[in-house]
Amino acid sequence: METMGYLFKKFNLVDYIFITIGSFIMAVGIGVFLVDAKVVPGGVSGLSMAIHYLSGNRFPIGLMMLMLNIPLFVWGVKELGPRFGWRTFYGLVSSSFFIDLVRGDIPGLSFIALQKTETIRDLHQNDFFFMILLGAVLLGLGLGIIFKFKGTTAGSDIVAAVLHKRFDITPGQAIMAIDFVVIVFAGFVIYFKDLSPDKPAASLTLYAFFLVFVSARIIDMILDGFDYARSAIIISEKHREISKSIVKRLSRGATAVKSRGLYTDTEREMIMTVISRKEVGMLKEIIEDIDPNAFVIINNVHEVLGRGFRRRI
Repeated sequence: METMGYLFKKFNLVDYIFITIGSFIMAVGIGVFLVDAKVVPGGVSGLSMAIHYLSGNRFPIGLMMLMLNIPLFVWGVKELGPRFGWRTFYGLVSSSFFIDLVRGDIPGLSFIALQKTETIRDLHQNDFFFMILLGAVLLGLGLGIIFKFKGTTAGSDIVAAVLHKRFDITPGQAIMAIDFVVIVFAGFVIYFKDLSPDKPAASLTLYAFFLVFVSARIIDMILDGFDYARSAIIISEKHREISKSIVKRLSRGATAVKSRGLYTDTEREMIMTVISRKEVGMLKEIIEDIDPNAFVIINNVHEVLGRGFRRRI
């Protein structure tokens, strides 16, 4: 039992278990509900779907995601260091694998093909909107679980982080721009190849924007409820090391405030910072690595005005 507990703590097996669950839920949302409906999410998954359509369905979507994501992962590690680590690599591999698994695109497992079940076909024919809504919810739920346990699926997250580093473009703006380009590109592919004779390509493109909006809201709710940022107050003897790591690894600013502990009558600097909901897990990891005995207060933040955060709508 002690050995098992050590392994769980050492290798964060709980995180990987939940990243696996999140990847599977995300794969069902994309592979079962969205691909055959020709409604494309943004990012690398959407680009992979567009290539899948262009190829006449010859290239499996999960395999395309893997082929596109691995170079992005290598690029991200080269540009940003180990920020995109093993959790990201595992997330991109597992999500790619599960998409091809649920669609029956893995050799020897073609009998799975959940998108061909009677229920999905009925939704496609008789309740298209509800089908897309289910796909959006599952996509957002899966990604929310992955983010919650400090993983990502690479893709546009890496591109956005590199653009932020090189050109000071905010990650939110970069991801929105990437999603827009991918969705419009997929719409043109569907239109020119006449892939959806029963629904106009423009309608499917509008469905895609609706999909991105709903899935983004689900991600926010999974991670932070209705609060999209967090403020953190950190009291530690190793405040200098922690503040440097926040600036370097999270690319966030931090403020040192002189304070005095009344119980110990000791003067020290208190760190105050504001981070996004995706970065809470990484902040905890930074503090745990540097000073496990640090006193930390994390609060929900309803709105942040300033550089690095989107305005609350």
